[in-house]
Amino acid sequence: MLPLLARWLIAAGVILAAAGLVLLLVARLHLPLGRLPGDVIYRGKHTTIYFPWVTMLLLSILATLLLNLLFRR
Repeated sequence: MLPLLARWLIAAGVILAAAGLVLLLVARLHLPLGRLPGDVIYRGKHTTIYFPWVTMLLLSILATLLLNLLFRR
């Protein structure tokens, strides 16, 4: 039981590290994620609300394509 938990924790760490590297690369490429046409920004008197639904849709499509390529047998 304990070796299985250790493997899961190592896998989770590797996945988190890869996600961090992807975020660093995206930041260096200056992609307009969160500021795409269609993303909703509401600026009130004392509040600002961001709803980047076009960005979320684009990332969802990319993740779906990537996962389909990785897990296709």
